[in-house]
Amino acid sequence: MNVFDKLALPNGSIIQNRIAKAAMEENMADADHAPSEQLMRLYQAWAEGGAGLLITGNVMVDSRAMTGPGGVVLEDDGHLHAFRRWSRISRSKGAHVWLQINHPGRQMRANLGQQTWAPSAVPLALGKMSKHFNTPVAMTGEVIEDVIRRFARTARLGELAGFTGVEIHAAHGYLLSQFLSPLTNQRTDQWGGSLENRARLLLEIVNAVRAVVSPRFVVAVKLNSADFQRGGFSADDARQVVKLLNDLDVDMVELSGGSYEAPAMQGDARDGRTLAREAYFVEFARDIRTIAKMPVMVTGGIRHRAVAEQVIASGVDMIGIGTALAIDPNLPHEWRLGNDKAPALTPITWKNKPLASLANMAAVKFQLSRLSRGKTPDPNVSPLRALILQQLADVARAREYRRWMTQRSILSY
Repeated sequence: MNVFDKLALPNGSIIQNRIAKAAMEENMADADHAPSEQLMRLYQAWAEGGAGLLITGNVMVDSRAMTGPGGVVLEDDGHLHAFRRWSRISRSKGAHVWLQINHPGRQMRANLGQQTWAPSAVPLALGKMSKHFNTPVAMTGEVIEDVIRRFARTARLGELAGFTGVEIHAAHGYLLSQFLSPLTNQRTDQWGGSLENRARLLLEIVNAVRAVVSPRFVVAVKLNSADFQRGGFSADDARQVVKLLNDLDVDMVELSGGSYEAPAMQGDARDGRTLAREAYFVEFARDIRTIAKMPVMVTGGIRHRAVAEQVIASGVDMIGIGTALAIDPNLPHEWRLGNDKAPALTPITWKNKPLASLANMAAVKFQLSRLSRGKTPDPNVSPLRALILQQLADVARAREYRRWMTQRSILSY
């Protein structure tokens, strides 16, 4: 088994190789929060790069709940033509293309000016940076049911737009991950308490999505291997959730880990100390593979072909690559030709880990921005420069988003 073997999914779909472009939040929506021309050019580059699967950055199920300014929203058919063009470009070389659909819960910045919802009123603990996030309001039963409907609607619209699947984001500390964690889910009703109750929202969403899409449309789930916080969602919890997902029509589980508070999805490799941490979550993925009835994908730091081959040889079905494909979108073709390139960013050695995490994400987005404008990526960009540019862009996009929401509110009356 190698990275260029085909992969058959439970629903009969075939992915042409075992390399996935993992989701990276692009924040490149147009003025109406639909796919922009920049986003089209970016996905054209990845389509031509040779990965078998492209998973989009966050596509929001609710315009009032954004993981960041400039995010793409798919909650109605108002801009379905743009999504159809996005899917057509992304699929132009034969890749599967899945929308990663998401709701931020409490991980939504205060400057976006919207009500912040979460399972319980537990604020983010980010030290001095906590002030940038509101204390959330505990979701009512009606709000929870609305979220379920929204995930299903977005999935249905995604299929109508020509995407081949969706990935339901239940990792990285976003809403579904918050429900899974006993640290952030302190409810005493049917949505909290036992792991079965904490997993109820994810399972309900999977069932709701599957009920409105066709059998050949892929339904995947992104799940944390752990939160990496004491008392949080554990590796044993993750195993139990995968067992629950085994009973549903899930075509793949992608394993990652961490949250805004503990950004393990970036791994120790972001400080440049060790190559041994390149495939951050692979040991856990091997373990999950022994109990999962669906294929398992692992994402986190992979950039060498030799490491990718080792992961696949160990029994993991698919590898997700993010940063390396932001630097070199042609990496799969390079590997197929025998060139073991291993793109990497400038190491970040800052002591402030939340700030280092922001700088790492900013450096990745810097590469995406260059690719979207037809320019060559610059992996040696100063992390500080990338962070400053990103912060300035976010302020402008947040202002635009607030204006957009105000206008929508006026038009709705």
